[in-house]
Amino acid sequence: MALLLKGILIGLLFGLPAGAVGALTVQRTLRYGPRAGLLTGLGSSAADCCYAAVGAFGLTIMSDLLLQVQAAIHLLGGGLILFLGISLLRRKEGTPSRETGSVGRLSLFLSSFAIGITNPAAILTFLFAFSWLGISGGLAFVEGTLLILGVFFGTYLWWGILTLAASFARRKATAIDPARMNRVFGIILCLLGAVVWLRLLTG
Repeated sequence: MALLLKGILIGLLFGLPAGAVGALTVQRTLRYGPRAGLLTGLGSSAADCCYAAVGAFGLTIMSDLLLQVQAAIHLLGGGLILFLGISLLRRKEGTPSRETGSVGRLSLFLSSFAIGITNPAAILTFLFAFSWLGISGGLAFVEGTLLILGVFFGTYLWWGILTLAASFARRKATAIDPARMNRVFGIILCLLGAVVWLRLLTG
């Protein structure tokens, strides 16, 4: 139980820097409702759990490999964020949206999962957090699973709070201009994607 609680704490702290997934969660909640925001957050939480598992079970071969190619992975991640931003900027609200169908709901999950999984440096963050809380790598299956479940609950709790806040703002707003909202969040995503590539160039 202690590992589960520690995992929840780590998940909450890890989820606070919302970044691109946070922008997508807010935009999709405002545009399509809380279910879209929760599905977006779910994808990010699933990606976080993958890297938490690498640290919890001490999979050093996998972590070393991912960290060796992290520049290429970051390049893909920055490109994906830019693509999503440009897609929002180009979107015409007069056409039917795919986010309301089953394929669209899957894309909400997969897009945020892809953004989260293209950050292999998260392994180091989890290892630091584990060490800070006195958790060593190479845990047994049950212990590691409890820790990973805690990370999932913690990160998803954060996305739930963010979705709830955006949903509350959606209900209180007298009118939301979808085209203007797409431009705002499209610009935010383009800037975040550009920052990822800029870090690579200056790294």
